[in-house]
Order: sequence, then C-alpha cells, then structure tokens
Amino acid sequence: MSLDCGRKPENLEETHADTGRTCKLHTERTLVTLYFSSFSASHSLQYIYTAVTPGINFPEFTAVGLVDGEQIDYYDSEIRKMILKTEWMEKIDADDPDYWNRNTQNLQRAQDVFKVDVRALMQRFNQTDGVHTVQWMYGCELHDDGTRRGYMQYGYDGEDFISLDLNTETWTAANPKAVITKQKWEKTNEAKLRTAYLEHTCTEWLEKYVEYSRSTLKRKVHAEVSLFQNDSSSQVVCHATGFFPKAVMISWQKNGEDLHEDVELRETLPNQDGTFQKRSVLTVSPEELKKNKYTCVVQHSGLEREMNFSVLLWVLITCV
Repeated sequence: MSLDCGRKPENLEETHADTGRTCKLHTERTLVTLYFSSFSASHSLQYIYTAVTPGINFPEFTAVGLVDGEQIDYYDSEIRKMILKTEWMEKIDADDPDYWNRNTQNLQRAQDVFKVDVRALMQRFNQTDGVHTVQWMYGCELHDDGTRRGYMQYGYDGEDFISLDLNTETWTAANPKAVITKQKWEKTNEAKLRTAYLEHTCTEWLEKYVEYSRSTLKRKVHAEVSLFQNDSSSQVVCHATGFFPKAVMISWQKNGEDLHEDVELRETLPNQDGTFQKRSVLTVSPEELKKNKYTCVVQHSGLEREMNFSVLLWVLITCV
C-alpha cells in the first residue's frame, strides 16, 4: 500500500481589498501585547501519496515531497514523471545523474500498487462505487538537539487506517478493517525494514537535502503579526504571516500566565511567495477583555530579539 493534504490558504488581506466602496474604521482602546521570541528550528522531510478512484477530474495517483514544508518534487499518473520543484534540487540531479530516472521509476511502480490498493479496500469495505482514496504519509525530522523522529501512516477515505510504531516495530490498526493488513504485514519483516528506512535512510537524505538547499532553507524571515477582531463581541485572532521556515509557535497569556482554555490553534498554511501563515483564535467576552491583559506570544527562529507591542483592539471595518 501506499497521504495528500491540501488546503487553500486564507487571506486576511481580502477583507481590505479595494471594492470601490467607502470603508469606515472604528476602534476601541484595549491594550493587547504581542510578545516575540526565537526558538530552535528543526528540519523535516515528508512524502505524501494519494490514490483515488478513476473517473473524476483528478489524477488517479499523486506524490509530493517536501523539505521543511517546501515542495521539492511532484508526480502524478497523467504526466508519469517526477518534476523537480526547486532550483537546488537540480544540483542533486546533476551530481547524481540517475536520481531523476530512479525516482520516476519508483513512483511509477507505486502508482501501480496504489491502483490495486484502492480496489482491494473498496472490496474490503463492501463498496462498489463512489469516490474513494488511499493515502500514505511518511517522513522524518532532525532537531537541533540531536533527536530524531520518524513516522508512517496510511489512511482510507480521510480516516486513519494503519500506522507504524517505530518503538515496537509493529503496526497499529486504527480501523477493524485494517487488522487483516496488520496480520499480513507482521508475518514479514516489513515493519523492521520501514523502521530502518525512517531512522537511517530518511534522515541521511534529509541531511543531504538540507546541505544542498542551505542557502534557501537556512534563510530566516520573521513573521508579521497582527491582531484582528471584527467587533467587541467576536473572537480575537492573532495572525502571523510572511515567516520562514515553517516552524512557529503561537500561544496566549492572561495577566502573564499561560492560557490554554478557549484557544483554537489553526494549521500552518503556505503563502504564494514560499513563506507561511498561521493564526490562533481566542474566545473571550468583552468584559473579560477589558478587565484583563491578554498577550499573544509568537515564537519563531527568524526573530533574533524579543519585541513588545501595544496595539489598539478592537478594529471593526464596515463598508457602505
């Protein structure tokens, strides 16, 4: 068997687009502090494969590779070849002339395997029609403190199916229908081979990619942070955008103490220029907001020093 996740990034700037209408700005004085600091970065290598049933306006098989959240290659069943997505990847292809051809052939074989997997799982789930997906996501991480982490998981129709436990070198079935797969794979040394790949081969390639891409991936672009609230009774949004690398932490404090309740942390999304954006949403009543000091804490490796900002909140934009 052989996961693709995609989501169109939200853009706060669309709210302020020129529509030819007159916009009025209203503000209420409420003190909110933005606190910035840097933290240690890590590097990651991730591969995402997706297979879907035929007959829809989408390739039956796609594969994407990412280093530190940046797409490095792409393959689908319609073009049937791997496409390098960054300039520095071409350096690897030049130093290893068989790199492109070798990986293209591997992906072509994976495409054939996944096509069979979709049919097999449809049969196992007693499905004869409809759109169904088989997904595979795996990768590894290297942290500045020397620690490493690997992972491998499979999904079916957007739900967890089976995953690899690297500590025990066994498979964990997340669905009763996956028990058959677990039993089949554990009769072989599949788990041991996959674990060895994630702990050694994957991290070795990650180190190589980081070395080739040093000028790109080592760059640090600090975040631009804003607080956003439509009106005095709505949620408060702490929005960080334009930062690189991808790793960022956003949290809240209430009167200097960490705040975890009524906080929703959204996923990190890509911007068109290769940077990233992320937001954290705080639900708080107008009364609590006036009585207490709320702080948005943003940590990113691109920030070399701590900065504190006092801003006016809330901001309400109405167009007439």
